Amino acid sequence: MGIDFHDRKNRNSYTTRHADDAWIKTIDRLVPIERISLALDIGCGGGIYSQALANLDIKEVIGIDYSEAMLEGARENCREYSNLTFRKGDALNTRLKSKQCGFVLERALIHHITDLDACFQEAHRILEPNGYFIVQDRTPEDCFLPGSENHIRGYFFDLFPRLKEKERMRRHSSQKVTKSLKDAGFHSIEVLSFWETRSKYPAKEPLLEDIRKRTGRSILHELNDDELALLIKHIDHSLPSNSPITEKDRWTIWKAVK
Repeated sequence: MGIDFHDRKNRNSYTTRHADDAWIKTIDRLVPIERISLALDIGCGGGIYSQALANLDIKEVIGIDYSEAMLEGARENCREYSNLTFRKGDALNTRLKSKQCGFVLERALIHHITDLDACFQEAHRILEPNGYFIVQDRTPEDCFLPGSENHIRGYFFDLFPRLKEKERMRRHSSQKVTKSLKDAGFHSIEVLSFWETRSKYPAKEPLLEDIRKRTGRSILHELNDDELALLIKHIDHSLPSNSPITEKDRWTIWKAVK
């Protein structure tokens, strides 16, 4: 089934959260934000992380996505930001000039990309000399940690092995990403693991409602309604009854310099 990123009914699927404070601090540590006049968020979706970059007082932030529906949701979500605009484009053809920006972010993007070399070559092209490139995604090792009250995604793969196989096929290894970055001409590559808080819930039911709505989790669109109901029942039985829940995901971040 899969999520249709072009369907207007999904336009707000990726607008309902805010970037984790720990993520913002990590980016601020990895990238000299005070030197950046233009930053790009490629594959921006609903603009959550474009908004976070704009809040770092970067003079200009451009969010780029290939889906008009996603861009429509992002523009609505970020309409109060004068330093943030959104344009149609994709990771292989951003439609921007060469050597135009000081910082490119590609978060939760590359698992949708089969040709990493072309993707990273485009990022290299649009970056200024000594510009910074941050890639953030999950490796197979990140994805397949056991389910727990923090790592909710683990329960998806416990119950539906076919999701695990699909996830394995679309996730790139850290070694492959690093090699593609080097081949594209990047240097000073750093790799780190990062636990990002996705959401905090006062109790279990709001989490289950998010899952019921398939909010912000594209892998859930691979399940039919009956399978989704079974997953919700499984998570309901696996989690404590009334405790607050902090949902986290483990990511890998690659930092590179042109």
